[in-house]
Amino acid sequence: MTPAKKTKRAMSDDHKAALAEGRAQGRAVRRYLEALEAHKPKRGRKRTPDSIKKRLDRIETELGAADPLKRLELVQEQMNLENELASFDNSVDLSALEAEFIAAAKPYSERKGITRAAWRKVGVPASVLKEAGL
Repeated sequence: MTPAKKTKRAMSDDHKAALAEGRAQGRAVRRYLEALEAHKPKRGRKRTPDSIKKRLDRIETELGAADPLKRLELVQEQMNLENELASFDNSVDLSALEAEFIAAAKPYSERKGITRAAWRKVGVPASVLKEAGL
């Protein structure tokens, strides 16, 4: 018994275009959801760059008189605050990601069977969904 020959079938250009479009929509949705997650409002008072700088200055003065354990905690807080201050400079342009999401959300939802309620549950604002036609 001889094994059957496998014939190599080429994808049509339409099929390739559909796959590329699906990947682009998925990428737009993923990037927007990740940005929403990263910029989710936190509880409590909002920190500003000025308040962070003031705390860093206070930490600098406290470090000299601190015992070794307190110094360790202050150094860690200082590192955390410096990272937070640097993240203010690296803000993501959410409007560009939102525009890509709006263009991709409806066809992506239809293809994947995702409801408006599911989008709302993961944090997508109703105004964005309305603009996307959902």
